[in-house]
Amino acid sequence: MRRNRFIYAVGILTIGVVVTLTETGRADPDMAEVRQRMVDDQIAHPRDMRPPVRDQRVLRAMEKVPRHEFVPAEQRPAAYNDRPLPIGHGQTISQPYIVAYMTELLQIDAEHKVLEIGTGSGYQAAVLGELAREVYSIEIVRPLAARAEKTLAELDYDNVQVRAGDGYLGWPEHAPFDRIIVTAAPDHVPQPLIDQLRPGGRMVLPVGEVWRVQELTLVIKREDGKVEQSEVMAVGFVPLTRD
Repeated sequence: MRRNRFIYAVGILTIGVVVTLTETGRADPDMAEVRQRMVDDQIAHPRDMRPPVRDQRVLRAMEKVPRHEFVPAEQRPAAYNDRPLPIGHGQTISQPYIVAYMTELLQIDAEHKVLEIGTGSGYQAAVLGELAREVYSIEIVRPLAARAEKTLAELDYDNVQVRAGDGYLGWPEHAPFDRIIVTAAPDHVPQPLIDQLRPGGRMVLPVGEVWRVQELTLVIKREDGKVEQSEVMAVGFVPLTRD
């Protein structure tokens, strides 16, 4: 697979989207138009060298999920900008493009069971919830896990389960998984996640050392159990932490 040398967290073209907030912090009046503009300008037709996301199911999910509900109140005016945002506890919500791109790489269908490592704000889990039958998401930072679980419940994502724990170990009680996504960077592909990936399954994760350029990596487990890995693009993620 050809490697696209795009570092999503550094030196990106920021496409500003102005969001007007009410006194309660809710976006007003109609965020659907703002999300549509985000998808058109940043994801489906990016204005730089990034490959466009073309999967229509992924694009529709990105148009639907209210990203502003998953960021702290002070970050909501920037919720639909083309960049990561802090969500507290030293963690970030990934920029919309990288969420969509990683989701497209997974090739999720409606009957899939998906494991996410690194719930963070819950935004990626919500996007997955629009596409898959079941989503299981693990977050090591307990306050983030609790907040994400609350937000997802308020938005009626009843097919998403969140728990606090060490994502490196996966969620063996619900394995095997058709798809796995990791939204924090380990320095190698965790063997427990490979073991919990169903034959024929796909996993997408950043791999590399903290504060260095990491490689977004696609892992495919063939039907015979053989594992293939390919590097897709250069990225920058927070590290995958352990208990």
